[in-house]
Amino acid sequence: MKVLQLVTSPRPFFDQQIAALEDRGVDCTVLSVPGAHEGDSSRSPTAYARYYAEVLSELRSTEYDLVHANYGLVAPVALAQPIRPVVTTLWGTDLMSDRGWLRSISRLSARRADAAIVPSPAMSRELEADHELIPFGVDTDLFRPIPREAARERVGWETDRPVALFPYDRTRSVKDFPRARRLVERADADLELRTVSGVDHEEIPYYMNASDVLLVTSSRESGPMVVKEAAACNLPVVSTDVGFVRETLEGVANCVVSDADSELVDGLERIATDGSRANGRETIDDLGVDALGDRLLDVYRRAIGRRGVDDRKAGVSYGV
Repeated sequence: MKVLQLVTSPRPFFDQQIAALEDRGVDCTVLSVPGAHEGDSSRSPTAYARYYAEVLSELRSTEYDLVHANYGLVAPVALAQPIRPVVTTLWGTDLMSDRGWLRSISRLSARRADAAIVPSPAMSRELEADHELIPFGVDTDLFRPIPREAARERVGWETDRPVALFPYDRTRSVKDFPRARRLVERADADLELRTVSGVDHEEIPYYMNASDVLLVTSSRESGPMVVKEAAACNLPVVSTDVGFVRETLEGVANCVVSDADSELVDGLERIATDGSRANGRETIDDLGVDALGDRLLDVYRRAIGRRGVDDRKAGVSYGV
């Protein structure tokens, strides 16, 4: 099976998805939108026009069985080509965006696609179109428990204090670093706040294992995947109640999910004092990428089969 994968900008979880599909014999070609990316998207309409031309050229030159649009902004490009079945995966910052036009595009694209996918129950509740709920997986070979001292040596942290890790660029307002700083300052514990951003994804597990707690203070999230990655490292999490955090951490010990500063501070104090790890790796069922690959392949086959039946009914010649 040959699949053309459309994406705004690849993310680590997207790369893992491609690897899982290729392990199952799916030949994937990835086309990214040209231009710089910041936030949800900083591309111009001209960039998307060029991108559509590239997609059409690729479809003319290669016989693909299916087009998979990964993110709401590239879904209209996939749907504008009339040749191949389309699967659309919404990532969260599209369907859950604070921009009405992006939410509308995402919902319409999901309705028009041969199959639609969302990765979290929170998104599933927001989408009225028929869809599959397939959580993003985590590379559990990469994100794994590592002894704290070895991890601190790897990242160059020379401290004996417990560390709260803020896993984002502190300048991104939606992540609310000032709130994270206030919470740590209020905590009655010798707790140190450290941030990490702009490092290779392969290094993030070392920063997580070098820390005592992951601190998420975002005002809005579609995920975040960083919570699943922390769970795979058995790192305790203190987080605002955003995205799929509460559902992901349900039943995981030594984690706090709340919008109340007092409860978040209490969680930081307890974790910093106790020093215990979480048990997310053993508790969360959908951490790995194997189930993701199997379920995507099943969606692909059904989308191709469904389009084939519909086209034969309409008298359209279609071969895969």
